[in-house]
Amino acid sequence: MQNLIPKIESQLASLPVPIALELPDGRRVAQAGARVTLAFKEWAVLAKLAARQVGAIGEAYVEGKVQIEGAMRDLIDATVGMLPGNPAETDTSWWSRLQHLAKSHGSHSLRKDAAQIEFHYDVSDDFYALWLDPRRVYSCAYFRTPELTLAQAQEAKLDHICRKLMLQPGERYLDIGSGWGALLLWAAEHYGVDATGITLSKNQHAHVQRLIEEKGLQGRVRVELRDYRELSADQPFDKISSVGMFEHVGAANMPTYFRKIHSLLKPGGLVMNHGITSGELNYRQLGAGMGDFIEKYIFPGGELLHVTHVLRETAAAGLEMVDTESLRPHYARTLWAWSDALEAQLGTALEVLQRSGGRQGGENAERVLRAYRLYLAGSAMSFEQGWISLHQMLSTKPDGKVEHGVLRGAQSVYPFARDYIYK
Repeated sequence: MQNLIPKIESQLASLPVPIALELPDGRRVAQAGARVTLAFKEWAVLAKLAARQVGAIGEAYVEGKVQIEGAMRDLIDATVGMLPGNPAETDTSWWSRLQHLAKSHGSHSLRKDAAQIEFHYDVSDDFYALWLDPRRVYSCAYFRTPELTLAQAQEAKLDHICRKLMLQPGERYLDIGSGWGALLLWAAEHYGVDATGITLSKNQHAHVQRLIEEKGLQGRVRVELRDYRELSADQPFDKISSVGMFEHVGAANMPTYFRKIHSLLKPGGLVMNHGITSGELNYRQLGAGMGDFIEKYIFPGGELLHVTHVLRETAAAGLEMVDTESLRPHYARTLWAWSDALEAQLGTALEVLQRSGGRQGGENAERVLRAYRLYLAGSAMSFEQGWISLHQMLSTKPDGKVEHGVLRGAQSVYPFARDYIYK
């Protein structure tokens, strides 16, 4: 193991942020003015650092085998310097793609998807409330102007989606994966729609149900604990949104997902798919162990596709894409806001998780908190670097009608110009 030291010292010298290492035998390897300290308890973990396996270092931190001292932003800046270029792993051979598709098929049954959603979203409502905005919008904000606070930018995002969907009073509107209900309630209160939301999270379902009752919206807003595959197409919807949802669907189920949306949408209606996409065309996962870390501690079963792949499945289901917008830098800023908010109250966050009980709380509270610290800041880094992205994809279900007159050819309510979104 002593041969590791010269190699690691050489790596440290090239980092953009000076850091220090405390070795298992008590020795210290440090750069002048170190702003971050990593204290290793095991030589095997130090070997992972020498191999630039930052995901393994993250796992060791979660499991208490490494201690981190210093600001999370400094740690992330140093981490970028540890990585050997773009860490996005890609699949190019037919065999690797077939293996990936087989794994996807086995990971997204009704039972497994419900368990995977519970693993992440039912950690603790109070924990999420510490670092999300007051509406608990757990998706990319929209910084319409640079000076917006996170709360203002989340409201701007909610309205941005509603404007794109051209919501009108009385329309039947469906929100797939409605979270803590922010978009569902915003659409009902500001646009007068008859709104239905579905979620697989029991905590979120109970929270939204309480909000509906508190606001007196029982007559035109409802939330159901239901998988999208279980929805009936007997009464199709005028407009549909899906925010932060298709990342959980899986590549193998994308055809099923978009065909279901097509069946649920009225002819001429609009659907908004807002979700995380990959930065690489044939993306498999983030390398250097980062993808494995996310799979184990944060989003089991999560899969990312390039925006072109998502749009291909959209078109194959009979939906016509009419507007696509990248919000990648908006998500980097959103995640840093979440990370900063969590970092500012780590003691309170730990107490909340310890009280929450269950497999994600109690004695596991420290592990969960460490995992989320790395997840939020690491995700911000990934969006900043362009390894992953975020797209809003607006599509329509053509109604087959071609109206005569000056403006003819449209087969949906979508207008000829999109300036209506920004006015």
